[in-house]
Amino acid sequence: MIIVAGWIRLRAGAREDYLAGCRPVIEAARSAPGCLDFTLSADPIDPERINVFERWESDAALEAFRGTGPDEDQTSAIRDAQVSRYRIAAVEPA
Repeated sequence: MIIVAGWIRLRAGAREDYLAGCRPVIEAARSAPGCLDFTLSADPIDPERINVFERWESDAALEAFRGTGPDEDQTSAIRDAQVSRYRIAAVEPA
Protein backbone atom coordinates (compact mmCIF):
# COMPACT_ATOMS: atom_id res chain seq x y z
CA MET A 1 0.00 0.00 0.00
CA ILE A 2 1.14 3.53 -0.79
CA ILE A 3 0.16 6.61 1.21
CA VAL A 4 0.78 10.11 -0.10
CA ALA A 5 0.43 12.66 2.69
CA GLY A 6 1.46 16.17 3.59
CA TRP A 7 0.39 19.76 3.13
CA ILE A 8 0.27 22.56 0.58
CA ARG A 9 0.46 26.21 1.65
CA LEU A 10 -1.20 28.71 -0.69
CA ARG A 11 -1.00 32.44 -1.10
CA ALA A 12 -3.47 34.34 1.11
CA GLY A 13 -7.08 34.06 0.02
CA ALA A 14 -6.52 31.35 -2.61
CA ARG A 15 -7.65 28.25 -0.70
CA GLU A 16 -11.36 28.08 -1.55
CA ASP A 17 -10.81 28.59 -5.29
CA TYR A 18 -7.93 26.10 -5.25
CA LEU A 19 -10.05 23.43 -3.57
CA ALA A 20 -12.99 24.07 -5.90
CA GLY A 21 -10.66 23.59 -8.86
CA CYS A 22 -9.45 20.29 -7.38
CA ARG A 23 -12.90 18.72 -7.20
CA PRO A 24 -12.70 17.06 -10.67
CA VAL A 25 -9.28 15.62 -9.81
CA ILE A 26 -10.56 14.23 -6.51
CA GLU A 27 -13.57 12.66 -8.25
CA ALA A 28 -11.33 11.12 -10.93
CA ALA A 29 -8.90 9.76 -8.35
CA ARG A 30 -11.62 8.18 -6.25
CA SER A 31 -12.94 6.32 -9.29
CA ALA A 32 -9.47 5.28 -10.50
CA PRO A 33 -8.48 1.61 -10.24
CA GLY A 34 -6.38 1.05 -7.14
CA CYS A 35 -7.39 4.24 -5.31
CA LEU A 36 -8.47 3.44 -1.76
CA ASP A 37 -8.87 7.05 -0.60
CA PHE A 38 -8.07 10.54 -1.90
CA THR A 39 -8.75 13.86 -0.24
CA LEU A 40 -7.54 17.45 -0.24
CA SER A 41 -9.01 19.36 2.68
CA ALA A 42 -8.90 22.80 4.24
CA ASP A 43 -6.83 22.88 7.42
CA PRO A 44 -9.07 23.96 10.35
CA ILE A 45 -6.32 26.10 11.93
CA ASP A 46 -4.25 27.58 9.09
CA PRO A 47 -6.34 29.45 6.46
CA GLU A 48 -3.58 29.11 3.84
CA ARG A 49 -3.01 25.35 4.24
CA ILE A 50 -4.51 22.33 2.47
CA ASN A 51 -3.95 18.85 3.89
CA VAL A 52 -3.21 16.07 1.41
CA PHE A 53 -4.06 12.39 1.94
CA GLU A 54 -4.08 9.65 -0.68
CA ARG A 55 -4.10 5.87 -0.23
CA TRP A 56 -3.32 3.55 -3.15
CA GLU A 57 -3.10 -0.22 -3.58
CA SER A 58 0.28 0.04 -5.32
CA ASP A 59 2.86 2.27 -6.97
CA ALA A 60 1.52 1.07 -10.31
CA ALA A 61 -2.01 2.27 -9.47
CA LEU A 62 -0.70 5.65 -8.30
CA GLU A 63 1.50 6.13 -11.37
CA ALA A 64 -1.33 5.10 -13.73
CA PHE A 65 -3.49 7.86 -12.25
CA ARG A 66 -0.90 10.63 -12.09
CA GLY A 67 -1.11 13.18 -14.85
CA THR A 68 0.78 16.39 -15.15
CA GLY A 69 -0.09 17.58 -11.64
CA PRO A 70 -1.59 20.96 -10.76
CA ASP A 71 -2.49 23.24 -13.66
CA GLU A 72 -0.75 26.59 -14.17
CA ASP A 73 -3.28 28.59 -12.10
CA GLN A 74 -3.02 26.12 -9.22
CA THR A 75 0.77 26.08 -9.36
CA SER A 76 0.89 29.87 -9.18
CA ALA A 77 -1.19 29.77 -5.97
CA ILE A 78 1.22 27.40 -4.17
CA ARG A 79 3.72 29.11 -1.87
CA ASP A 80 5.19 25.99 -0.28
CA ALA A 81 4.49 22.28 -0.02
CA GLN A 82 5.65 19.20 1.80
CA VAL A 83 4.10 16.02 0.43
CA SER A 84 5.72 12.59 0.74
CA ARG A 85 5.09 9.03 -0.44
CA TYR A 86 5.07 6.30 2.21
CA ARG A 87 5.31 2.55 1.51
CA ILE A 88 3.24 0.57 4.01
CA ALA A 89 4.23 -3.03 4.75
CA ALA A 90 1.42 -3.95 7.16
CA VAL A 91 -1.97 -2.64 8.23
CA GLU A 92 -3.78 -3.44 11.47
CA PRO A 93 -6.74 -1.94 13.34
CA ALA A 94 -6.02 1.17 15.40
